Amino acid sequence: MSLPVNQSKLVSLFHGRSSLCSRLFCATILLLLSTVAHAGVIRGIVTDTTGATVTGASIVLMQGNKAVSTTVSGADGTYQFVTGKSGRFSVITSAPSFRALETPAFYASQGSNIERSIVLEPQWVHQSIVVTATGTPVPQQQTSVSTTVFTSLDLARRDDLVSVLRLQPGVVMAQTGQRGAQASMFIRGGDSNASKTLTDGVNASEIGGIFDFGSVSPTGIQSTEIYRGPDSSLYGADAASGVVNFNTPRGFDNSPVVSFMGDLGNFNTARNDLQLAGSRNKLDYYGAYSWLQTANSLPMDQYHAGTSVGNFGYQPISSVQLRGTVRYGVTAVGVPNAWDFYGISDDRKQSDQNLYMGGSLDFQMTADFHNKVQYGGTRKREQSMQWYAAGLCEPVDTCDLPFPDAGNFYGNDVTIRGANGAQVVGQAILDYSSGNGSVYPNRLDLVTNRDEIQYEGDFHFTPHLVGLIGFHYENERGTEVEPVYFLNDVVQRNNYDYLAEIHGDFKSRFFYTVGGSLGKYQIIGTQTSPRAGFSYYVLKPRSGFFNGTRLSGNFADAVREPTLADQSGSLYTFLLANGGQQTINQLHISQLAAPTARTWEGGIEQDLLGERMIVHLNVFHNQFGRQIEGVGAGLIPQLLPNLSAAAQQQLEAFLNNSGAFSLDINSQAFRALGVESTVEGGIGRHIFLRGGYTYLDAVVQRSFSSDNEALLGVAQPTYNGIPIGIYSPLTGARPFRRPPHTGYISGSYAGQRWTIASTAAFSSRSDDSTYLGYMDINQGNSLLLPNRNLDYGFAKIDFGGSFQLLSRLGIYGQAENLTSNQHIAPIGYPSLPFNFRVGLRIQVGGSKKTNN
Repeated sequence: MSLPVNQSKLVSLFHGRSSLCSRLFCATILLLLSTVAHAGVIRGIVTDTTGATVTGASIVLMQGNKAVSTTVSGADGTYQFVTGKSGRFSVITSAPSFRALETPAFYASQGSNIERSIVLEPQWVHQSIVVTATGTPVPQQQTSVSTTVFTSLDLARRDDLVSVLRLQPGVVMAQTGQRGAQASMFIRGGDSNASKTLTDGVNASEIGGIFDFGSVSPTGIQSTEIYRGPDSSLYGADAASGVVNFNTPRGFDNSPVVSFMGDLGNFNTARNDLQLAGSRNKLDYYGAYSWLQTANSLPMDQYHAGTSVGNFGYQPISSVQLRGTVRYGVTAVGVPNAWDFYGISDDRKQSDQNLYMGGSLDFQMTADFHNKVQYGGTRKREQSMQWYAAGLCEPVDTCDLPFPDAGNFYGNDVTIRGANGAQVVGQAILDYSSGNGSVYPNRLDLVTNRDEIQYEGDFHFTPHLVGLIGFHYENERGTEVEPVYFLNDVVQRNNYDYLAEIHGDFKSRFFYTVGGSLGKYQIIGTQTSPRAGFSYYVLKPRSGFFNGTRLSGNFADAVREPTLADQSGSLYTFLLANGGQQTINQLHISQLAAPTARTWEGGIEQDLLGERMIVHLNVFHNQFGRQIEGVGAGLIPQLLPNLSAAAQQQLEAFLNNSGAFSLDINSQAFRALGVESTVEGGIGRHIFLRGGYTYLDAVVQRSFSSDNEALLGVAQPTYNGIPIGIYSPLTGARPFRRPPHTGYISGSYAGQRWTIASTAAFSSRSDDSTYLGYMDINQGNSLLLPNRNLDYGFAKIDFGGSFQLLSRLGIYGQAENLTSNQHIAPIGYPSLPFNFRVGLRIQVGGSKKTNN
């Protein structure tokens, strides 16, 4: 068969060796083929938060500050760029009714194949990609659980995290003092050590879940993600009521960026913050250092904190990323004690040195199979030091003796008033004398060391089904040392977790998660933690007043490890070692077991005005079993019937003086039923409003104070006939420091040069104790008040803003507690009154993005 004339000429060009045109044409073809073969491909799919594809989105490929290519998403939401360049790229995506989004910078080499799918958020509200819900990045709207994400905009101008963390539903922050004092988080009625805190995925809690939020600086925190509900299926023990994860920023600009913030405020407050960030080819880097110091408003309550943060990433090839993170904090704060109970400051200081470090290897084995191996290291050092016994020595005639054999050191004669209207007058023991077993100066050292290795692999079976498997090993070592009392408790634990989970969707309308974990823990044995949840769009979001109706439901189990103090202060161990076998048998006291948590929750979310406003309502029912409860030192001698009255009194004094104010037992159970409601929306492009309210009905179902003390015939302390729980709540009461009503309101404006934000957090009264059992002038219980509604309700109002004077220079200010409310902290601890800071922000380096 003959060829057409034009095709015959084309063939002759290919075979003609003497023709210059033939040689040029062949070279051109070979060059094109070589370019295509070595070109990098960057592709992905653009969806909204429901998983629906977005057609016609404008997508710009950036290399540094320069736009190198543009395209639009197709009918199926897909896009693709082909580039023959190597370097660091980012993708900027925009579409009508969506907020413009820029991906984090990534490295792409010639010949690489990069997947960068993009999830666009509604223009008027803030929704985020979360990880704690499923272990892989998923839009909040596709999860069955409740999460809150605070970004760098929420943390801007703040000098601590406590005030920010109050601005979410279902969470109570209790800080026993002023700036820098110990702060605990209670999630959905759970205990303060029932949530797990992570830093870049590394366990940052002490052994058993304790974490002090009062000493955490916002420096080096890009975002904070809070998961409300049990999540032991993904994160192992201690994630019994929630998970908190702090994320460190990464460098992205091709040119180094140096920023400095410095401010001054009342109470002799000063803060400086220096940051450096950038990237170059395969490397990105971020470093920060800050220093804060303040005197607070009480005597002997000075606080200072230094924080260093680093985040370094390296991509040898586009499918492999190495990353290392480090966070080191040094703090020291005075511990004046409960000023309202004494009127005198204790001479005590607490110092902390906390180091968190992580190293990870991310590698995309195939387009569908992603793997991550991570090492985490935690080194926590806490030292509490008291130099002398503060207070007034009673009886006075013993104060001149070198070793007083009677008397103790008391606070001033004060009136203690509760929010419930009850009040008492008297002096409380502030410190014990040398004659009663105390030695000054004295020091208590607490150490937590942890090394962990974890692996997680996720496989995309289809675009609508993802499987996750994982393994987690941790070695924990802890010590509690108090030399003057010959206390030297040491524990070591090896824990293993195996997890598996699937999550997916049907037609981007029904989203589901099913999974669980099997854990083998050295102290609490083998534990299982299942979880299942769903999210279903009855009506998909679209334009119109009433669309985007979503239903969700979730079930989960979780466990918690006993803390180091729980283990070393086990009532069972103490009784066994001191002839208390009769009491063990009588009250069925056993070795410490794992406290448990179980939750059922369901919610509805409604979009209004074309996603300009979102309303969410969630109902939860948590059951907490085998909770660890403290048995007070005043009762413990009575649990040893073979002791004489004098020996019992001597034992009580020893326990108090050695810091063992209570010993621990799995004797408490309570349920927490609640409703969370939130609303958020935007007005125009610059104003964003949020608000929320939580009702919590938490009731103690079993308590050692109520149940087992009655078996011993021990009289319960009372106030005008009202029974009082000294160290823990009684059956039928609320758990301490968990108010039934909490809420928040926030509004912000972000313009070209101005940024303004105002927030308010409020709380109703809550149950609590003065904890002054056996501590009045006669070592009796006259300083106790009824537990019900003992803590005051409060409203804390803050205001802040910034103004950009020049492109590299800005000013800012932050004012906290505008009404000087003194009852934000639990009873006895006056809160920091109105305080403010003003400062400058300077930025050097960096580059502006252009389109040429």
